[in-house]
Amino acid sequence: MLLNPYRIASRPVSNAEYRSFIADGGYRRPEFWLSDGWARVQDENWEAPLYWLKDGDGSTGENVFTLAGVQLLDPHAPAEHVSFYEAAAYANWAGARLPTEFEWEAAAPHFAHGEVWEWTRSAYDPYPGFKAFAGVAAEYNGKFMIGQMVLRGGSSVTPPGHARSTYRNFFPPQARWQFSGIRLASDI
Repeated sequence: MLLNPYRIASRPVSNAEYRSFIADGGYRRPEFWLSDGWARVQDENWEAPLYWLKDGDGSTGENVFTLAGVQLLDPHAPAEHVSFYEAAAYANWAGARLPTEFEWEAAAPHFAHGEVWEWTRSAYDPYPGFKAFAGVAAEYNGKFMIGQMVLRGGSSVTPPGHARSTYRNFFPPQARWQFSGIRLASDI
């Protein structure tokens, strides 16, 4: 795969950075969103990442529901439980883009990863020459190669055998429940 010159962030987008997107009207401004994403925001009344809780005054973002129950949102931790649509909208708002999976994999040895799965701008399509495995794996590895986006990196709940830079995770673009976050890229 030929890679054009690009930059990729050294870390995922933090909760504090994502909170700035929300404060700037990110969930009310259609110009940042892909059309399907904007329709989802409207239909499901998204206002923040999944599991961010509303405060007493109706604002969002001081508390988050975690595997350990309700906790204060750590402003320095990676934003997580965002859909591909939210990741793409945030990148657009930030004047950047999501990396392709090939850019992400090429750069991965130069940055830490594994706190959150990171959305890429790549569809979960087969690599050239792909052939489905026979047996039980055939059910899994070929039939999901439609309508899904690639995530890379692993998360805090990823089994060790799956936490490697070459692992291709995939989810539909509206999925928010996975420990998924954002790493920005830009062209040079």
